[in-house]
Amino acid sequence: MPKKVFIIHGWGGNPEEGWFPWLKKELEKKGFHVEVPAMPDTDNPKIESWVSFLKKTIKNPGKDTYLIGHSIGCQAILRYLQGINSKIGGVVFVAGWFSLKGLETDGEWAIAKPWIETPIDFVKTKKALIKCSAIFSDNDPFVPFDNSVIFKEKLGAKIIIEKQKGHFSGSDNIAKLPSVLKELLEMAK
Repeated sequence: MPKKVFIIHGWGGNPEEGWFPWLKKELEKKGFHVEVPAMPDTDNPKIESWVSFLKKTIKNPGKDTYLIGHSIGCQAILRYLQGINSKIGGVVFVAGWFSLKGLETDGEWAIAKPWIETPIDFVKTKKALIKCSAIFSDNDPFVPFDNSVIFKEKLGAKIIIEKQKGHFSGSDNIAKLPSVLKELLEMAK
């Protein structure tokens, strides 16, 4: 069976955004089965609906299953992992966060609040992971840099810092992200 990769987009994102199509194509060239699902109600993401969607989408997770998350997609992956009873091959977190900065409206803060305040069981989450990496940008307008420490300390993530990539969004004109491809291929060896 081929190794499976699920790329989980972020808040307001979609499967065709930014670097997702490029990464999907590159991984497929290497023989991976890749899915980039359209997450539900992307402009108003809710923990329950995103995690239950992942449970329905990722069938029989195991050591040949890999996840890549962007922004709130990382949060959804972490919360999904704490509820499974198997180990997956690995996760690459891109612009993942536990706290945010730079949100502009009360509505944005209201959407983010449950994601920030609802605890994650890092012990269960880490048990579900064989390997993980977390990639951050040195000029992300939304993710405070101290989030990288949490990924390293709580999950044992390898931390990678990219220069001047913003929030790694399509609006940041990031059409390719070779560091994600490199990390995933390393994990899948």
